[in-house]
Amino acid sequence: MISIEEALQQLLAQVQVLPEEKKHPLQALGQVLAEDVAAGFDIPPLDNTSMDGYALRAEDTAGASEASPRELRVIGEVAAGYIFAGDVEPGTAVRIMTGAPIPEGADAVVPFEETDEPFTRPPEGAGSLSGSVHVLKEAATGANIRRAGEDVRTGDGVLGRGTVLRPQEIGVIASLGRDEVRVIRRPVVAVLSTGDELLEPGQPRKGSRIYDANAYGIAAQVRRFGGEPRLLGIAADTVEALTAKIQDGLAADMLITSAGVSKGDYDIVKDVLAKEGKVAFWTVAMKPGKPLAFGTFERDGRRIPHIGLPGNPVSSMVAFELFGRPAIMKMMGKREWLRPVVRAIATDRITNVDDPRVFLARCAVTRRDGRYYASLTGSQGSGILTSMAKANGLTLIPAEVDAVEEGEEVDVLMLDWSLGDEWGSWSDEGAGDTPLPGTTVIAPADRSF
Repeated sequence: MISIEEALQQLLAQVQVLPEEKKHPLQALGQVLAEDVAAGFDIPPLDNTSMDGYALRAEDTAGASEASPRELRVIGEVAAGYIFAGDVEPGTAVRIMTGAPIPEGADAVVPFEETDEPFTRPPEGAGSLSGSVHVLKEAATGANIRRAGEDVRTGDGVLGRGTVLRPQEIGVIASLGRDEVRVIRRPVVAVLSTGDELLEPGQPRKGSRIYDANAYGIAAQVRRFGGEPRLLGIAADTVEALTAKIQDGLAADMLITSAGVSKGDYDIVKDVLAKEGKVAFWTVAMKPGKPLAFGTFERDGRRIPHIGLPGNPVSSMVAFELFGRPAIMKMMGKREWLRPVVRAIATDRITNVDDPRVFLARCAVTRRDGRYYASLTGSQGSGILTSMAKANGLTLIPAEVDAVEEGEEVDVLMLDWSLGDEWGSWSDEGAGDTPLPGTTVIAPADRSF
């Protein structure tokens, strides 16, 4: 039995970053850039207005006030996407909409609120736009003008290789006119359940058979963290069935199996895994999740990592959180995958006895009066899946600690930040693991998970 840290180190050493692919920017959300992105033109390309108003010469508004307005002749109007064909001369103004280029001769924009807008328009069919407007406030030179290139200049490096694409980066890429970008490919992860006792959801329930929760919970975790799950179904407890399913799964980038790795399980699963691939370790010093297998398969010059999760649903999800999630994120080229760890006050007594290991108790973390509080989410049996549904964190109780008493502090590995309306909620889907502003985050060097 090895430690969590040692197991994770061994696992990540066998996981490689995947090749690049070209994607439409919107389809690349959450992926990692595999190229540097530079600007091919200025953004904005021309001086433009940040307000609806009137483009004019600032000197024509000198001394303007509500008591002493300045009257200017309106010679036209221009909207975003168009260019005014003419010049703003002394005593004139052009009605202008947000984003429209600044007409030649104008050096300021006065917003509508600082005029007597609407000005009097000519009768329908009277020809070119004309009329007058009264400016009620003096304008400074450059007022409400966004200068060409103030965001990005031609040749500027805008986004660097290794950047995780969030919505804001997608917007930047689109602003550069790019309809394609090179990113690290998402891993395809084959998910296989084993056991004659399992049924697929939707099938009639019968006898002592149970529905396969593991495959769907794990597949959802794969998708949440950026992978593309591929459900292989359920393998019967025969060498032939299991071998066929494993062979099918080796077309993927990673294979995850659940059940069949615990002490006392049919040796068939262990035998097939050992025969078809290489097994690095079988057990990890954690609770739940002790029976965890990791190894690799070699096929057609590729190394396919395999994670053998326990059969109990809580153990399966917790083990995936600590090992499957980092593996997927590394395969995607992500460098920041550590979960935030907070120091919380236990509201229950948490015992860590009976073959003590690092105890990852499911808990609900809340924040009150500037402090975190951790409450157990009910029974901690490894088959109580609803305890995971109620949890947003896992305690990190060392093996040598027999119990954490009510009122004592405990480290909690945060799974998400659903802390109530005051704090909102946080998800790491498609992004780095960044906690909410103002939270206290502990990342001890000896806890790299």
